[in-house]
Amino acid sequence: MASKPGKKYTAAAAQVESRPYALDDAIPLVQKIKFSKFDETVEVHMRLGVDPKHADQMVRGTVVLPNGLGKTKRVLVIASGDKIREAEAAGAEFAGGEELVEKIIKENWLDYDAVVATPDMMRSMARLGKILGPRGLMPNPKTGTVTTDVTKAVNEVKAGKVEFRVDKTGVIHAPVGKVSFGTGKLLENANTLIQAVVKAKPAAAKGKYVRSATVCSTMGPGISLDVTGYNLRQV
Repeated sequence: MASKPGKKYTAAAAQVESRPYALDDAIPLVQKIKFSKFDETVEVHMRLGVDPKHADQMVRGTVVLPNGLGKTKRVLVIASGDKIREAEAAGAEFAGGEELVEKIIKENWLDYDAVVATPDMMRSMARLGKILGPRGLMPNPKTGTVTTDVTKAVNEVKAGKVEFRVDKTGVIHAPVGKVSFGTGKLLENANTLIQAVVKAKPAAAKGKYVRSATVCSTMGPGISLDVTGYNLRQV
């Protein structure tokens, strides 16, 4: 049996009207009704008119949020030779080759937030699929994390690059910053993410693409967004 929501959540939810809000109105409301003591993450959730069981309807991509996410990501780079030194110069917390692959396998080492690999290391990286894959850490050429341009990849992760991917129910979940950010920064980040998802519409997707969307903080109630404009602005 589901537990009843607490008094603070109920009080916050009571301030949200049962109607779709413009993003410009929803973000300030998220900040207003936040009630927990920690600095909550603000999240955007978008239900899309796609069937992810079909490869040609998969929605996946990355976007660099203009104002970051409010925390510095720890980056691991798996490379060889000069690319290891390049990664270290770019600010990667960890950089190395086969020895780090072995460390991950033997110690289940996961003290990092993002992984970048050079193409020549992908045969070794295949051994890490079962460890990194379920955690969303496996490097992928489509997200720019399998690349010879290690400096660019590390810089993008540090700048606040967010990966979005539709789940099996057709929903995308993505963070866009912290409640403590200024309203303008959150609006800019959220709009940047939404536009990236709209731009990623697969050609095979038919009918209404953005079915619904909500914005909320980690602990707060969801606020429904008016998605009319997102369906008119197909790129």
